[in-house]
Amino acid sequence: MNQSLKLFTVATLAGALAACGGSGSSSDDTGSTGTVSFDVTDAPAMEFSNVTVSFTGISLKPQNGEWVEFSFDTPKTWNLLDLQGGMSEPLITDEEVPAGPYSELRLLVDTTELASFVTLKDQPDVKKSLAVPSGEQSGLKLKGEFLVAADTTTDFTIDFDVKKSIVNPQGQSLADYLLKPSLRLVSNLEVGSISGEVDYATINQARNSDETQANCTEGYEGSAYVYQGADVIPTDLNVNNEEGNPLMVVPVSLKDGDSLYSYKAAFLTEGEYTISYSCQVDDNEIDDEIEFDGTQNVTVEAGIETEAQTIPLVN
Repeated sequence: MNQSLKLFTVATLAGALAACGGSGSSSDDTGSTGTVSFDVTDAPAMEFSNVTVSFTGISLKPQNGEWVEFSFDTPKTWNLLDLQGGMSEPLITDEEVPAGPYSELRLLVDTTELASFVTLKDQPDVKKSLAVPSGEQSGLKLKGEFLVAADTTTDFTIDFDVKKSIVNPQGQSLADYLLKPSLRLVSNLEVGSISGEVDYATINQARNSDETQANCTEGYEGSAYVYQGADVIPTDLNVNNEEGNPLMVVPVSLKDGDSLYSYKAAFLTEGEYTISYSCQVDDNEIDDEIEFDGTQNVTVEAGIETEAQTIPLVN
């Protein structure tokens, strides 16, 4: 049967996806149940060395029913930056819930003093407080639709995009940073990934010799920008303007023994994507007009890790 689910942002529906599962998942299936699992993962960020979030529970809202709540005996606390490149951790696993459509999901977060916190790369030993905006009542409400199939297990992953989620309130809050997440909810059966390599040395050398282009940012190897759809013109990340934003920004890294920098963008639904690379730091708040290299189209298939061409593109 067909399952439907959608991308989520806080209080705003960002898009729609499709998934496949078992049968009998109509809201008219009175008394029928299914089992559901929710994991959490993170799309990478650049300026933080630690983003620790302590989850105390998760609640699911059936479209025609009361909230189904799961409270954790012990908070589940992770540094979200450890959950990148396809890594994830379970919030709930194989829990029985009413089958049918759901309209909302809520993540409960412990916001007592430094239970959840961030540290910056230039101040790794200093914990900065992290709080949920007032009005959220210690919970992060995600409105949209997803479907739990009857008599089978439906597995989801919540992609916690830290780069877009952590906001500096600039002195307008008692906390140092606010957790205003930009999340994606995806079915684990309907996602694949993209991996690739970047020839940073060649790009940096070319830029340093070309006065018409700005040099790469010193001490920064760059990031791969992932956009949904083919032939997208790459733009920088602007948290104040969701239109045209990349789906995720993935820093590249150099592994021991490698000569090229590598990246992996995970939990991507099937379809066409545009990948581009920039070796200039993006402050993700204003239009930086940063330079991009090696823009290419990549097709993602469920259950497959697709290899992108090396950047700069090799003929």
